[in-house]
Amino acid sequence: MRVQKTSNRILDKIDLHILAVLQDDARIAMKELAEQVGLSLTPCIERVRRMERDGVITGYHARVSPQAMGLQILVFVEITLHQKSEKAFDRFRRAMLGIPEVMECHLVSGDFDYLIKARIPEMSEYRRLLGEILHVADAGQSKSYVVMEELKETLALSIPR
Repeated sequence: MRVQKTSNRILDKIDLHILAVLQDDARIAMKELAEQVGLSLTPCIERVRRMERDGVITGYHARVSPQAMGLQILVFVEITLHQKSEKAFDRFRRAMLGIPEVMECHLVSGDFDYLIKARIPEMSEYRRLLGEILHVADAGQSKSYVVMEELKETLALSIPR
């Protein structure tokens, strides 16, 4: 079994098993988790707490249906900035953190600078959102992709077992 190294500690196969189980069901009772990974309760809890402390486990979240929140439209936007200075990148980063519709924003290599993922209720909102992004970005160019069908979306990482 391959082990992963975090800051100063190596994740062993039991840690990886714990992570896989928690990814499938973060609400699992610690007693049940311990049984599934072959540990007694106290060592299992200690491992989970250590991985939380070490930043391996970064949080537990409820997955909310975008449709239930009226956010029917998923859009991806490529943004190219006019300027490539550290100041321009920092200004853009701060602006994206303040736009609630933006779910993800990544600085990427290639033909454009940023890839943005956003959810909105309807297309008329997209025009407003794009205007806001382009204004704060001092963007030279943008390209949008409206998702017609979502085939797969997951937060789960591929964890070796």
